[in-house]
Amino acid sequence: MSIASIVDFAQVLTEAERYRPAAEKILKGEPDQAVYNHYASPCGQFAAGVWEGEMGQWTVSYTEHEYCEIVQGVSVLRDQEGNAKTLRSGDRFVIPAGFKGTWEVLEPCRKIYVLFEQK
Repeated sequence: MSIASIVDFAQVLTEAERYRPAAEKILKGEPDQAVYNHYASPCGQFAAGVWEGEMGQWTVSYTEHEYCEIVQGVSVLRDQEGNAKTLRSGDRFVIPAGFKGTWEVLEPCRKIYVLFEQK
């Protein structure tokens, strides 16, 4: 494998996949989202890229482990019991597989993500 196989997020030109959570998951707002999946492993279990989200709130149910780094905006992650964590630019964290709750974007948000899907 050569140096050409290195994925540099600053230089890769990935097309955005634009979407919105399923209507039954949206709790408020119009949370339009975009994902730039810069890398996906051949086995399909590992991926990395950039996610962007507009203001709104929706339910989440993680089947994957996700490392996140917020690079812009403010979001609030809540668990099923209502405990909340506010996430701001500079915050780095991992959401374990099995987490269920809500994600709310208070200010348009951008994050770097790295996913590992257990099989």
